[in-house]
Amino acid sequence: MNRWSRTVRVLLSVTLLAGVLGSGFGSSERTVAHAAGNEYKFDFGAGTVESGYTGVSASDAYTSTRGYGFNTPSQMRNVSASGTGVAKDAVQFLTYGTKSTNTFNVDLSNGLYEVKVTLGNTARASVAAEGVYQIINMTSNGATDRFQIPVTDGQLNLLVTEGKEGTAFTLSALEIRKISDQAVTKRTIYIGGDSTVANYYPLSSSVQGGWGQLLPSYVNNNTFQVRNMASGGQIARGFRDDGQMEAILKYIKPGDYFILQLGINDTNAKNNTTEAQFKEIMRDMVVQAKKKGATVILSTPQGRATDFNSANVHSAENRWYNQATRALAQEENVTLVELNKLSSAYFTSIGPQATLALYMTGDSLHPNRQGASELARILVNDLKRQGLNGF
Repeated sequence: MNRWSRTVRVLLSVTLLAGVLGSGFGSSERTVAHAAGNEYKFDFGAGTVESGYTGVSASDAYTSTRGYGFNTPSQMRNVSASGTGVAKDAVQFLTYGTKSTNTFNVDLSNGLYEVKVTLGNTARASVAAEGVYQIINMTSNGATDRFQIPVTDGQLNLLVTEGKEGTAFTLSALEIRKISDQAVTKRTIYIGGDSTVANYYPLSSSVQGGWGQLLPSYVNNNTFQVRNMASGGQIARGFRDDGQMEAILKYIKPGDYFILQLGINDTNAKNNTTEAQFKEIMRDMVVQAKKKGATVILSTPQGRATDFNSANVHSAENRWYNQATRALAQEENVTLVELNKLSSAYFTSIGPQATLALYMTGDSLHPNRQGASELARILVNDLKRQGLNGF
């Protein structure tokens, strides 16, 4: 049986089941909604199901007849959540890790899909699919985000996994929409970095911000999607070896950009990374991305809000292994954004008090949302000046 026939059979099965059971589904009077055409909406947990969604309990095992379900339901459980609507309950993944087989599986025709996830209650959790990270460190209860993913084997395999060890990894809702029959992502700007670059939730209103989170406001979104894989506390070795770079290399292609900014945490003695080691780890990632045909951009991190001298001139030129990043860009012939110098020039122009207002209260390192927006603006303006297209 071909994939299209299988999809039709799944839709008919779900529709018939809804007609037979009406509002009953399992032991909790669940309503079975539809998965119409190329759009699928799942509401997870044991509570009532929101209109237009298909209800999924932790005990629902994948079957080819149903076309969706958990691969190992014994490793799932229903939990409550503090939100409303689809976010009032969730399922918790009891085993996790990007390579875990404890996935939620959905049969899909091959192509490119947009996936929206809504988490349940969790301090920090990441989303993986097809064995690699898709979203890094979603924070706060009921956090939502979305990503594009190509499906090439007729099935999406997704799970929520650790962003912080010891916390619950929960999923309240999943929406899947086919956007192309071609299983290739649109041009993408991939970003690697640390807490000054990372996403904070809710994405549209968070107090803290990373410049990677605010970058979509300054790029041509008809040309690019932005995939921010930065995470708080990250060092070059961790980004390369612990799954974030792996996810980028799985999908990155000619026409894509890879912006990499690290060094702040690498300079901390506890991370045991010399500047020479940092440079070679960064080089390894640069070379791997270039082999995939992507355009690599290195960026130097901004300094602290307090890096002013007695003449009120801001300078942090020698912080964060910046010299190694500058040298690496020249040696590997890749674009360099001197965000460190450029942001210092901007901070000098607005003065110490206005600069401090761009950082989190009582924190001279991490930008707030407005500060992150200014850094994103400065970075994009410099890329335009250097002639990179699409911005």
